[in-house]
Amino acid sequence: MPDISLTMVVVLCFAALAAGWIDAVVGGGGLLLLPAMLLGLPGGTPAAYALGTNKAVAIVGTAGAAVTYARKTRVDVGTAVRIGLAALAGSTAGAFVAAGLSTAVLKPVVMVVLLGVGTFVILRPAFGMAPSTEPVSVRRMLAAIGLAGLGIGFYDGLIGPGTGTFLVLALTALLHLDLVTASATAKIVNCCTNAGALATFAWKGTVFWQLAALMAVFNLVGGMVGAHTALKKGSGFVRVVLLTVVFALVANLAYNQWIA
Repeated sequence: MPDISLTMVVVLCFAALAAGWIDAVVGGGGLLLLPAMLLGLPGGTPAAYALGTNKAVAIVGTAGAAVTYARKTRVDVGTAVRIGLAALAGSTAGAFVAAGLSTAVLKPVVMVVLLGVGTFVILRPAFGMAPSTEPVSVRRMLAAIGLAGLGIGFYDGLIGPGTGTFLVLALTALLHLDLVTASATAKIVNCCTNAGALATFAWKGTVFWQLAALMAVFNLVGGMVGAHTALKKGSGFVRVVLLTVVFALVANLAYNQWIA
């Protein structure tokens, strides 16, 4: 356990609770949890410890949300696992590339994409509100594996913020899922990417396991409650949270790019 005050431990636990709820509903919990980790750990702590501990916490909440969704919705687990394995490969490749690439160059591009996505969702009220009755073609499945798996997995390894949100949007568009089912599927994919990243951080020894275990309990509760909330409220509610997270992500990236 790092040398931090009891008050800060409590703050981090509640941040983990809130992040678990947000992540389960529509992704993007890292927008809250990672900055909290960076601020809460003692000064001078390498950022790798915040990243590693964050992954150890997030994987527990994501897994809890995935199980909750799987019990209550008709998630195609086979499809989710196939995309997840592709995302695992993509995130590994992205992590290697990240070592020699400035992400400051890519952040403005991500902001533009997110603004475009937010505008699209606003102008298309029916987007993700009801699933398509048509079977998913082989072409769409391959596109989902390529874009939602390899592509977004690569982004997760390279930069990271908003990966869950991108997954929800991609799965909704490519597989014609409703937003609730897309969120459920995204959780399984996220488990795969988080597992790969956590294995790397654990191998490097950059995880505060005691703190992570404590925060993970709160993240798990938040994730399960968030999944139940999304299932109860439906796609309309998820759509509102989605737009909120998209524009919060844009604001966060803009702040880090030009102000911080």
